[in-house]
Amino acid sequence: MALQGASQIPPERKALPPFEALRAFDVVARLGGIRKAAKWLDRDHAVVSRHLRMIETWSGVKLVERTPVGVALTDKGRWYHEAVSLALDNIAHATLDLLNHGQHNRLVIWSSPGFALHWLSRHLTQFEKKIPGLDIEVRPVDSEPDFASHQADLHIRFISNYQNELDDNPLLRHETIAEAEIIAVTGETYLAKHPAIETPADLINHQLLHESGFENWIAWLKAHGVAADGKVDGPRLWQGHLTMDAAEHGNGIALSNTLVAREELNEGALINIGKDNPAFEPKIGQYVLVARRDRWNDSLVRRFRSWLKRRVSRDLA
Repeated sequence: MALQGASQIPPERKALPPFEALRAFDVVARLGGIRKAAKWLDRDHAVVSRHLRMIETWSGVKLVERTPVGVALTDKGRWYHEAVSLALDNIAHATLDLLNHGQHNRLVIWSSPGFALHWLSRHLTQFEKKIPGLDIEVRPVDSEPDFASHQADLHIRFISNYQNELDDNPLLRHETIAEAEIIAVTGETYLAKHPAIETPADLINHQLLHESGFENWIAWLKAHGVAADGKVDGPRLWQGHLTMDAAEHGNGIALSNTLVAREELNEGALINIGKDNPAFEPKIGQYVLVARRDRWNDSLVRRFRSWLKRRVSRDLA
């Protein structure tokens, strides 16, 4: 049985395998193949194979077996990897925590693609000018970052009040930075060529534009009292800025919100189909800023979220 906790005495040299060999074994075990591991480690696959042989020779135990589809861990290999992978994760997370304390001018922001393109990219220079030497990275993604490994300092998410909820993660903290109405939008050319839309139910018979799947439209229609399961189809364009662009060019109807579509709505490039129509009861979504709880009041994080709230509020006003 492994002893828990750290001893005051350093481990003997014979108890520690060559680190590069251990790392190669860990990556091969996680990815299930030598070539995949070599690509991840940016090494030749022959080097990774040599590392595997080295750690097996060092231990005197066969840890992996070659198969037609890659490699598989032996029973001893699975037992050993379960222990060392946790230790390697702890080393990586502790190291990232340490490095993060020294990066006072670097900020990594993950953001929903629509907000990143239609709002953040247009205003971010104003924040950069406030902090000389700021190293900022914005990544437009629909997925969530791994905050434990410092993939991001901040995450800007959009959550509809009728569909999504934030995970109750005690290690994270979040704050609503803006509310916006979720609306169906299209261009004038589309409306001129298709039947009038009087109620949300009419939309089922129109060309609806989707992101990765049909669930957003189905949930929005359900919130308006329209059962749309199995009745919704149309092209999937994967990201909101693509659906907005297609809608603007008269290729269908997209879901957007009044913050990211603000300029296009004001200029008439997009039309809010349900505007001033009581059948289209407002459905609200929130832009939420998420960060690690232990970094919530770090100087750079605090300054960014304070600026973001003020600037978005000014736009919505």
